[in-house]
Amino acid sequence: LGPGKQHQSSMVISGHCGCNPDLKQLPQETTTLDTNVSVCLSCSPGNIIGSGIFISPKGVLEHAGSVGLSLIVWVCGGGICALGSMCYAELGVTIPKSGGDYSYVTEIFGGLVGFLLLWSAVLIMYPTTLAVIALTFSNYVLQPAFQNCVPPYLATRLLSTICILFLTWVNCSSVRWATRIQDVFTVAKLLALGLIIAVGLVQICRGHYDALRPSQAFEFTRDPSVGQIALAFLQASFAFSGWNFLNYVTEEVVEPRKNLPRAIYISIPLVTLVYTLTNIAYFSSMTPEELLASNAVAVTFGEKLLGVFSWVMPISVALSTFGGINGYLFTSSRLCFSGAREGHLPYLLAMIHLKNCTPIPALLVCCGATIVILCIGETHNLINYVSFINFLSYGVTIAGLLYYRWKRPNLLRPIKVHVLVPISYLVFWAVLLGFSLYSEPVVCGMGIVIMLTGVPVYFVGVHWKNKPRCVYRVVECVTYVGQKLCFVVFPQEDLSEITPLTASDKHID
Repeated sequence: LGPGKQHQSSMVISGHCGCNPDLKQLPQETTTLDTNVSVCLSCSPGNIIGSGIFISPKGVLEHAGSVGLSLIVWVCGGGICALGSMCYAELGVTIPKSGGDYSYVTEIFGGLVGFLLLWSAVLIMYPTTLAVIALTFSNYVLQPAFQNCVPPYLATRLLSTICILFLTWVNCSSVRWATRIQDVFTVAKLLALGLIIAVGLVQICRGHYDALRPSQAFEFTRDPSVGQIALAFLQASFAFSGWNFLNYVTEEVVEPRKNLPRAIYISIPLVTLVYTLTNIAYFSSMTPEELLASNAVAVTFGEKLLGVFSWVMPISVALSTFGGINGYLFTSSRLCFSGAREGHLPYLLAMIHLKNCTPIPALLVCCGATIVILCIGETHNLINYVSFINFLSYGVTIAGLLYYRWKRPNLLRPIKVHVLVPISYLVFWAVLLGFSLYSEPVVCGMGIVIMLTGVPVYFVGVHWKNKPRCVYRVVECVTYVGQKLCFVVFPQEDLSEITPLTASDKHID
C-alpha cells in the first residue's frame, strides 16, 4: 500500500509533483498529532455508556423473545465484557503499546493477522458503527414529526449524511473543538439515562410492573433457539462496545498495572447496572409489543410518561448520539493514522494538517466509508454485522493471549489472569459466533468475506517490497496531490527517519 519507510522519507523531502516547498519541514511543536486529550476520557464508564443503549433494546428483545430472557442477556453481556476486559488488562501491561487489538495481534501473530484486523476495522467496524449511530440520531430528530409512522428513508439518510459531514469538518478543523463537543454532549447522554431510570423506578414504586412479573416476563412470543439468543447477545454487545478503549491509549495511562484493573472493576459492573435498570424502566411503561413497534424507544417512553415534557427525551438522545458520532470519528481516524504509520495503510493517512495537527486524510476516509454504508444498510442488520466482526476480533486477540503465554512463558506479566478466564471467554465466543453465523449466514458471512479480501491486499500492498518503480512514482504523486489538497505533512517523529538518505532512496527524486 505504500513504498516502504525508506521511500516514505524521500517523499517528505522531495519536491516532485510540484509540492509546496513549505511542506518539506516543520517546527517540531507544530507536527505532533494532538491526541493527548483522549487520556482524560480513558478511565470513565462514559467510554462504554453511549448511544447503543437507545438502539439495542429493541433488537435484544426481538431475538430473545421475552422480557425476562432479554434482561438475562443484558446482565450476562456485562459479565462477558468483564472476562474480556481482564484478558485485555493482561495484554495491556504485557505488550505496553497503544492501538488495542491491532497492536497485540500484530505483535503476537505477525503482520498479516494484524492487517486483517485493521482492514476489517477501517472498512467495517468503525464505518458501520458510525452509520448506526447516525441513523439513530436521524430517527430521534425526525420521530416527533412522524409520530404515527416511520421517518422517510431519504430523510433519515440525508440528515445522517449532513451530521457526518459536519462533524468530520469539526474534527478536521480543531482537536479542541472535537473534545469540547464530546464533553458537552456526554452530559446529554447521562441526563437522558438518568431521567429514564428515575421515571421508571417511580413507575415500579406505583405498581406498574406487570411486564416484569415472572409469570409474564418469560412468556415467549416464539420458541427460543440458541441461534436467536446468540443474535440477542450480538445486539447487546453493540451497547457494551468501548470496554477495551483503555487499551488504545495504554502508553498514556498512568500506572497501568493499577489503573487498568481498577477501571474494569468499577466501570463494567456500573455500566451493566445502568443498562439493566434502563431496560427495566422501559418495561415499566411499555409492553413488549409496544417496544418492538417503536422506531425510537426512548421517544415512546417519554410520550407515555413525561407528558408536556416529552420533548426532553428526543432532544437528549439526539444530542447523545451526536456526541457518539463525534467520539467514533475521533478514535477511528486515529486507528487509520496508526495503521498508516506502521506501513499497513497508504502513508497519506499518516499525515496531519500543517497548523491544526489533525489527521485530515484519515478523517476523510472514515467519513467516505460511513456515507457508503449509510446508503446500503438497515440499523439492526448493521448492528449484527458490526457486532459479529467485533467479537471475531476480540476472540482472535484473546486467543493470542493464550498463544503468547505458550510462546513466551518467562515474559514478565505484571497482571496475569487465571487461565480459565480466557478459556471461558473463548468457549462463549465460539458458541456465539457459530450460532450467529448459522442464524444469519448472509450478514455474518459477508463480514468474513470482506475481512478475507484483505489477504491479497496485504501481500500485494505490504508484503511485496520490490515493486516496479512506476508503482512508487504513482504512489508518490498521489501522496503529493493529497498533501496539496489537504495541506498535510508527516509528524515530526517520522521526519527523524530521513537522515541519512541511502542510494536506493535517491532514485525517486
